[in-house]
Amino acid sequence: MRSERERLVRNIGIHQRRMCFGWQCFSDLAVEATGVLLADLGWAREEVDAVIVVTQSPDYLIPATAIILQDRLGLPKTSIAFDVNLGCSGYTYGLQILGSLIASGAVKKGLLMVGDKSATVVDPLFSDAGTVTALEYVQDAPPMYFDMNSDGSGYKAIMLPVGGHREPYGVEHTTPRRDEFGVLRWLDDLVLDGPAVLSFSTQQIPPAVRRLMEFSQMADTDIDYFLFHQANKLINETIRKKLGLSPEKVPSTLADFGNTSGASIPVTMTARLREALLGGRKRLLMSGFGIGLSWGSCIVDIEGAKFPEMVEL
Repeated sequence: MRSERERLVRNIGIHQRRMCFGWQCFSDLAVEATGVLLADLGWAREEVDAVIVVTQSPDYLIPATAIILQDRLGLPKTSIAFDVNLGCSGYTYGLQILGSLIASGAVKKGLLMVGDKSATVVDPLFSDAGTVTALEYVQDAPPMYFDMNSDGSGYKAIMLPVGGHREPYGVEHTTPRRDEFGVLRWLDDLVLDGPAVLSFSTQQIPPAVRRLMEFSQMADTDIDYFLFHQANKLINETIRKKLGLSPEKVPSTLADFGNTSGASIPVTMTARLREALLGGRKRLLMSGFGIGLSWGSCIVDIEGAKFPEMVEL
């Protein structure tokens, strides 16, 4: 057992994880984080024009969690509120959506809530986390550059096969069975094709990052930090080495927090770069990738932002 644990730690790079209590939802984490952030920003709740929730762990199948949070947080009824069903690529997608709403003039101040409750006792990979990012319209702000992609032909690589309309829950799903490897599984467990995810991540992300940098006419030296979704050590190190980036420019939180799904980029930003980002203007390239299959990268200049300390419940 010890050698198996050591092998897992070596390959996936995770020493600690975070798990919610059974009664907690992702939305409970988001509510706590929002209260801290709004207080730090000095925003009145009636100023918020939009709430976008990116999660695969909604409170209910319907209605949307964002609409429930609008009421729980005491935000105005004029707020735009909707959910986006995405996982590990979700933060960059959420930034693109909320940024576009602000650029259109429809929104002045908005909240992007990203995270999941995905940790289990037996799975050594995933952690629970909830994050909130506030975006505000500022005249003459530097542009945000995006490169967004999707490939539905790979949808079986990461999926929950049971529980939707394609295969509703039934009595047959309540009994565990052994798979072809002898592992006892419930039919409604998450299915993750490790080799397919590894191949997708390491083949698609490096060229996507280079494509974005070419479009924005930037070189590696123009980027202060590269923030990648924290998938596992093997995937992230392969991407870093393919791009020829130094470890100092690619912070990681895998060891301390595990794979926090769509929240991993803002978790890494807060846990590893908070002091640097409070110290002056920095340019970040962020890249999220995973379920769908979907992947998205963006380049963002950050200056004068607020970064409250991480809250652990």
